[in-house]
Amino acid sequence: MKQIADLYVRVSTDEQADKGYSQRNQEEVLKKYCQINNIAVRDVIYEDHSAKTFIRPKWKLLLVNLKRFKNKTDLLLFTKWDRFSRNAGDAYQMISILRKLGVEPQAIEQPLDLSIPENKMMLAFYLAVPEVENDRRALNVFHGMRRAKKEGRYVSQAPIGYVNRSKDDGSKYIAIKEPESSIMRWAFNEIAKGIFSTEDIHRMARKKGIKTGKHSFWLAVRNPLYCGKIKVPQYKDEESYLANGQHEAIISEELFYKVQDVVDGRKKVIRAKVETILELPLRGFLICPVCGKVLSGSKSKGRNKYYAYYHCYKGCTYRSNADDVNQMFIKELLKYAPKRQYKKVYSIIILEAYKEQTKERQNEKAQLLKQIKDYEGRLSKARDLLMTNQIDSADYRDIKSDYGETLARLQARYSGIDTDQDDIEKLLNQGIENLLRIHSIYDNSELVVCRNLIGSIYPENLIYDGIGFRTKRINEAVELMYLINEQLDSNKKETNQNISNLSLMVGDEGLELNL
Repeated sequence: MKQIADLYVRVSTDEQADKGYSQRNQEEVLKKYCQINNIAVRDVIYEDHSAKTFIRPKWKLLLVNLKRFKNKTDLLLFTKWDRFSRNAGDAYQMISILRKLGVEPQAIEQPLDLSIPENKMMLAFYLAVPEVENDRRALNVFHGMRRAKKEGRYVSQAPIGYVNRSKDDGSKYIAIKEPESSIMRWAFNEIAKGIFSTEDIHRMARKKGIKTGKHSFWLAVRNPLYCGKIKVPQYKDEESYLANGQHEAIISEELFYKVQDVVDGRKKVIRAKVETILELPLRGFLICPVCGKVLSGSKSKGRNKYYAYYHCYKGCTYRSNADDVNQMFIKELLKYAPKRQYKKVYSIIILEAYKEQTKERQNEKAQLLKQIKDYEGRLSKARDLLMTNQIDSADYRDIKSDYGETLARLQARYSGIDTDQDDIEKLLNQGIENLLRIHSIYDNSELVVCRNLIGSIYPENLIYDGIGFRTKRINEAVELMYLINEQLDSNKKETNQNISNLSLMVGDEGLELNL
């Protein structure tokens, strides 16, 4: 009786250029074999997928057909066993499944009679060779990519804000891509402020032009690549660490670790989501004077229109009319509005105060340097304990992982102290100019700008008691302007007033210039 065969023709993507593996060549060889051996061809299956597993689209359809038309096909023919599988374990299981369906798999260029026990050794050899070849290739790729990471080269698909490029010699690298990189820099800065959640920042970034999903954005803000570092993962006895990247950083290390503190919850700031109601710009900034919780807000429908209220929740019945609170807050803001005729005076005095107080930064640098040396000493001691077999390698890895992260943060803070003072005069002038327009900014700007303004002036939430606002502190630079206004107004008739003495009015906590 004439045998019936299905022909299986497989070629993976990386083999397309190899003529010996082309689908046309395989089909021609298989059909000629069937013609010579008087075998009828029922179907030809063309597969374009890797043979690492049997999770292949066309193979799944083949199995369905073989089960549906059981005993209608006698043979499954392919050119070599590596066309069938490159995994010995999976191959033996699949051979068993095919035999139960009455189908005998056979490679025409490596024929084996599997009823003979000794031939199973040859089958194992035929299957093992391509599997070993695959494993070796994968291992070579892995080690090559790991070496590239150690050298600070990013070898994967460029993340948001970067683009893949090639040098003249063919080597790959990533370069900054605008405007995405500027938007990502903005996103990192906004997350670090803690005013909006990461999810809110993602929505705002999409409106600015970032085209990425929520999960990809979350991974991006976790990626040290943006501060110029490449993560080298743990492998065998090698601990994971951050290598200095060859690409250009978008943000500083200090900013990156500030963002990690926010997303990890180490810096908890309770703020309302960005999708707040336009009439409730203070939602999330006010504290209930009755129970101390952060006030929420909503709109209620009256007889003819909706009315907005700031209110408490979970058993507390406190609420205030939003229009009244907003108007009173505008009056509160205007107390701190600088006067344009004094703009130069503000700049001189605040700059002097800033320079005076930043002398403390030298002490901070000294303290940070002391801590850095302390942790470096601890790591050195742990290394000595490992070398003298007083601790095992697992304990050493844990110690190095814990101390290494702390050390990286301290070093980032240390390097960030000087960078904070860059372009301070430009920042100051910009901040004063914003404050000169404080009424119009709050009245006419988008809700996001309003909330950023409120958050920069008031680092901590406010308590509204129906009469006025109370807070533990405001931005030191804004407070100093308020004091300057009072002092200059009371002495505006005195022409010989020494304005430099006014800089002493600022407190000892430190001057913030993020106006």
